[in-house]
Amino acid sequence: MKYNGAEILVKLLEKQGVEYIAGIPGGFNLPIYDALYNSNIKHILSRHEQGAGFIAQGISRSSNKIGVCLATSGPGATNLLTAIADAKLDSIPMVAITGQVPYSAIGTDAFQEVDAYGLTIPITKHNFIIRKIEDIFYVVPEAFKIATEGRPGPVLIDFPKNIQSEVIEFKKFPSIEENKVDIDIPNTNALSYIGTQINKAKRPIIYAGGGIISSNSSKYLYDLAKKNNIPVALTLMGLGAFSADDELYLGMLGMHGCPFTNILINEADLILAFGVRFDDRATGDIKKFCPKASIIHVDIDESEINKVKNSSISMNCSINSFLKAIIGYIDENPRTSWIQRINCFKNKYPLPSYDDPMHPANIISFVADKIPDDSIIVTDVGQHQMWTAQRYPFKYPKTLLTSGGLGTMGFALPAAIGASLYNPQKLIVSFSGDGSILMNIQELATLAETKSNIKLLIINNHHLGLVRQQQNLFYHKHYIASEFIFNPNFKTIAEGFGIKGYDLSNESDPLEKLTALLTEIGPAVINIPINDDENIYPMVPPGAANTEMIGGIPIND
Repeated sequence: MKYNGAEILVKLLEKQGVEYIAGIPGGFNLPIYDALYNSNIKHILSRHEQGAGFIAQGISRSSNKIGVCLATSGPGATNLLTAIADAKLDSIPMVAITGQVPYSAIGTDAFQEVDAYGLTIPITKHNFIIRKIEDIFYVVPEAFKIATEGRPGPVLIDFPKNIQSEVIEFKKFPSIEENKVDIDIPNTNALSYIGTQINKAKRPIIYAGGGIISSNSSKYLYDLAKKNNIPVALTLMGLGAFSADDELYLGMLGMHGCPFTNILINEADLILAFGVRFDDRATGDIKKFCPKASIIHVDIDESEINKVKNSSISMNCSINSFLKAIIGYIDENPRTSWIQRINCFKNKYPLPSYDDPMHPANIISFVADKIPDDSIIVTDVGQHQMWTAQRYPFKYPKTLLTSGGLGTMGFALPAAIGASLYNPQKLIVSFSGDGSILMNIQELATLAETKSNIKLLIINNHHLGLVRQQQNLFYHKHYIASEFIFNPNFKTIAEGFGIKGYDLSNESDPLEKLTALLTEIGPAVINIPINDDENIYPMVPPGAANTEMIGGIPIND
C-alpha cells in the first residue's frame, strides 16, 4: 500500500482518537486537507487561526480529549501563537500542526516562510519539525504523549509541504505501541510525615488550583477536605474543583478574591498547596502571603517547587496519586473552633452586595439560578471574568473555561465552540465584554455553522473596563484609550452572521427576557448594557498584600 505523508498524519490522528480538527487551509497545508477529505475526522473551519487554537483549547478544557488545530505556514502559523502561548501558561494539552515550505526551501525567505519551530520554543511544552517521512510515525504519537504526561501543555508539529506530498510504500500500516504510564507512588515516609503535619495543624487551609482539574482529582480533594474538615480556597484556574455549595468552600483568593478568603489565608497555620504555582494574581505580595503558615506544596512540575514561595515540605508527584495515598494517613477531625471562626469571617467579610438587579454581579448570580448546574461557563478577560469568578457557584470541574495565565481577550467565543463539540447536550453560556468580543467576533460565522447551544452574553459598558478601573484607581483618572467612542450594534451584527441577536436595553423586563432566552435551544447573542463606571471589587492593588484590598476589608479592622 502507498501513503503520502499527509495521509499518514491523518491516519495517526485517527488512531489517537481525534474526532475534530479546527483550522484554515492554505497553500502549505493543502495535502493535509486533501487527506482529511476521506477521513472520519470532522474539520471545523474557523475564520482566524487564533480562533482555531481556542476551539482546540475548548475541546481540551471541557473534556478528556486533546484538542487539535491546523494552520498553514507564515501568517497562519503566527496567528496560532497567542492560542499556543495561552495553552502553555494554563497547562492545557493541545496539538498544533502547521504547514511549512518545502524542507529544502527553509531558510531562503521563501513565500510564507516563518520559523514556526523557533518561534514556538518558548511557548510550547515541546515542538517538532518533520525532516523525513519516516519521522511521522514517531512524532505524532509522541506529541500526544508529551501533551498529556506530567504537567500538560501544547505541542507543535511543523510539517514541510514536500514531505506531506512524498509517498512511501509498505505492506502493512505500522502498529503504534501504546505508551504505558508508570504508576506514580509517593514516598510512604514522606506521606506519613505530611499526614502528621496535617493532623496536628490547628488552622489548615487547602489552596488548590488547575492541577486538581487537569488530573481529574476533584473527588479525592473532596474526600481529604471532608475527612479532616479542611477549608478549601481555589485559584481562578481551580474553580469547580470543589463545589461552591459545600460549607468548607472558601471561594477564590487573590486580587479579586473574596475578602474573607484573603483574611483567612493569613490566619492559617498550614497551607496545603495542591496543583498551584503561587501566581502573583493569587498571592499578592508574596512576602506577605500566609506569613503564619507552614507550606506543604505538591505539584507534578518539579520546577514549580520553591520557585516563587519556599515550602516547608514539598512533594514532586502527581496530585492524583498523592491525594489517593494521603487519605490513609489522615485522621477524622471536626475542627470545631476553626470552622466556627471561618463561618464568622464569612459573615463579617462577604463580597460586596448591590441593589441594582442589572449590576453584573447580580446578573451572573441570576443566570446561575436559571440554568443547570452542569452548564459550561466560558469567559473572556476583564471585569466580567472576575465578576463571574466571584459570583458563579461552580459545582463541577471543567465547567469554567477561562484564560488565566495569559489573560487573552477573544478567548471565549471560539473556546465555547470547541466545548460544544464534545458537550452537545449541555448549555454553554459565554460571558464577554464589549472589548473582548470584538477580538474574535469573526467566529460568529463558525458558530452559525455549528449551530451550537451557546448563549453569548455581552456585558457592555462601552469601555475596556478593567483598564478604565486601573486608570481610575492608580493613574489619577487619566482616561486614555479605554473608552469606546463608537460601539457597534451587537444585535445587528449577530443577525448579520445568521444568529439570533437581542438587546436587553430594548426590553421592558430584561431579566424576564433573559430567562426565556436561556431556555431556547441554539446560539444567541445577548447584549446587556451596564453602567459605564462599574468597578469590580474587592481589588488588591498591584504589589500589595491580599489583605490590603480596596473595597473589601475595612481599614484598620
